[in-house]
Amino acid sequence: MSSVRLGVDIGGTFTDVVLEANGESYSTKVLTTYAAPENAIIDGMHQVCSKAGVTPADVTQIIHGTTLATNALIERRGAKTALITTEGFRDVIEMRTESRFEQYDLNLVLPDPLLPRQMRYTVPGRIDATGAELKPLTRADIEPVVDAIALAGYESVAIGLIHSYLNDSHEKLVRDVLAERLPDVMISLSSEVSPQMREYERFNTVVANAYIKPLMKSYLGRLKGRLADEGVGCNIFLMHSGGGIISLENAADFPVRLVESGPAGGAVFAAHIAARYGLDKALSFDMGGTTAKICLIKNQTPKTSRVFEVARTYRFKKGSGMPISIPVIDMVEIGAGGGSLAHVDAMRQIRVGPESAGSEPGPACYGRGGGRPAVTDADLVLGKLDPDNFAGGSIQLHSDASAAALVAEIGETLDMDAAQAAFGVAEVVDENMANAARVHAVENGEDLSDYTMIAFGGAAPLHAGRLCEKLGVDRLLVPPGAGVGSAIGFLRAPFSFEANRSVYMRLTDFDPAKITTLLSDLKAEATGFVRNCDAESPIISEFKVYMRYSGQGWEIPISLTEDQAMHPDVATFEARFIADYTKLFGRAVAGMDIEITVWSVNATTPPEPVGRVDEAEATTPAKVAGQRQMFDPAVADFVVADMFSRGDMTTGQQSAGPAVVVEAETTIIVPSSRVATRQPDGCIDLRVKG
Repeated sequence: MSSVRLGVDIGGTFTDVVLEANGESYSTKVLTTYAAPENAIIDGMHQVCSKAGVTPADVTQIIHGTTLATNALIERRGAKTALITTEGFRDVIEMRTESRFEQYDLNLVLPDPLLPRQMRYTVPGRIDATGAELKPLTRADIEPVVDAIALAGYESVAIGLIHSYLNDSHEKLVRDVLAERLPDVMISLSSEVSPQMREYERFNTVVANAYIKPLMKSYLGRLKGRLADEGVGCNIFLMHSGGGIISLENAADFPVRLVESGPAGGAVFAAHIAARYGLDKALSFDMGGTTAKICLIKNQTPKTSRVFEVARTYRFKKGSGMPISIPVIDMVEIGAGGGSLAHVDAMRQIRVGPESAGSEPGPACYGRGGGRPAVTDADLVLGKLDPDNFAGGSIQLHSDASAAALVAEIGETLDMDAAQAAFGVAEVVDENMANAARVHAVENGEDLSDYTMIAFGGAAPLHAGRLCEKLGVDRLLVPPGAGVGSAIGFLRAPFSFEANRSVYMRLTDFDPAKITTLLSDLKAEATGFVRNCDAESPIISEFKVYMRYSGQGWEIPISLTEDQAMHPDVATFEARFIADYTKLFGRAVAGMDIEITVWSVNATTPPEPVGRVDEAEATTPAKVAGQRQMFDPAVADFVVADMFSRGDMTTGQQSAGPAVVVEAETTIIVPSSRVATRQPDGCIDLRVKG
């Protein structure tokens, strides 16, 4: 038998499972089991194995992404963790950067640090900004701190000392003393987790890693054991935030790299679709049960970053969360999913999210005890969903419960009936997502009217058409398997790992020999992680440096070829920076020195070859499978919409909006302004009516 690969994505509401065998794909969605997430995986695995006619023992590879790490940080339910840092820097993670994310809010409350002050300890010793030792650190300095940690009964310890990204000798000494005295305590070093400048981000990242390490190690161990009990003996890999795959062992040591693993899989999936259609500008739109994620994909590659925020506490406002300094696919994430709850605020405005009903109890229509209206309830009342065929018919929806919840929570306050309240909720959530996309595009200097949207996730095809209308996007692609897109993305991702290090260098002090040695070391480190997963495939190295004008507060990433990296030339570095800086900000700054702060090498196996789609023109109308009442925002009233079965549509067949295209795992809403055509690869292609 050929390879049988399983992709698993644990979301806030559903766990998506995809199995690929013999050139065919089989998928299912099961409700996430919060207490023991592995139970949903086992359930879903048996379902898809049954569909494919294979046994769990036939599975040759499992690739997994999860929101467990993110949820543990958001819900503050990690391990009892201590931080050991340098004297004088105990309060860095509480002081933050002292910037105000809401400039004029006089009652602004900053988020609490992950660890309160009494759980933060200090040691003497000091490394300076060049990596030289200013003040020595001895075992005798460390032992009293270790004694205090032992007495308090911590499960995990984060070690973050000042300037350890340049010289990690002090951190390693603290680790050695801790390991000798407390062998059962888990230890995380900032020089290993995030060897980058900016102590707030670095300390916060190592604290987050230590905080979730026991939880994730326990979960991954249980998952491996449960799968073994089911006869699965293959390797298990994890999707990381940067869009690649790492081993189970590396994931257990660096669980903070899993924080955005699910959304990263979705971006990889969208990039794969963009490559099939030769799209150089694509907008990935992933909307699930809890959140919506938007990512810019240029030249079939998702935009990446090295810092992102998790657990934003202030209306999902930038600056109000915990910065995590790791390689990550750059996307904007807002609390707008199918389970996002709606309410009326003090100013009599409808608000949606970020609080979510999740899967327990779920939206009111699930009939599992939820009494507050969610986006799914609004979609049901507006006729976008079939109550008898939700999630492939596995969940019966209750329209009366949705209507009652909408009236009770919104209608009574604003004097609306259920349909008006549902329309209000849908418009608010769509406008929230559209606004997030606009801001993200502006921040990156992009015009979305040039982009093609690629929508996936259980809820995205319900809202993507309306979102395109709001954003002025003319084309929308909904790929096959859209309901489980992130899990499919896991199966398309390469094995990869990005190593980075902060070494400050001005171009006036350019040192080619030092640069070659540094990048060679980073290449060896990143390659070692990939070889831990894949011993045979060729490995491609991608080089990047982060540069800025002297005196600026932030850098821009500059990509280099391997020849430019291994044979560095100051004129090339300067020209590459000026070209990218001008493209981003409109002009260069004459007469200022340029500096490099971070060096990065990403080692990756080659992407799988992608065949181009020979796009089909619309030829014949698709067969109408039925009709139903659906609310049309264009006329602000219910209209009769044709229903089409996605599985029955053949290449070139067309359905004009307003229409509904149904399938087991999601539903595509075709607005009255659009027409949908089935492409040869199964994508539903929505374009503006001619």
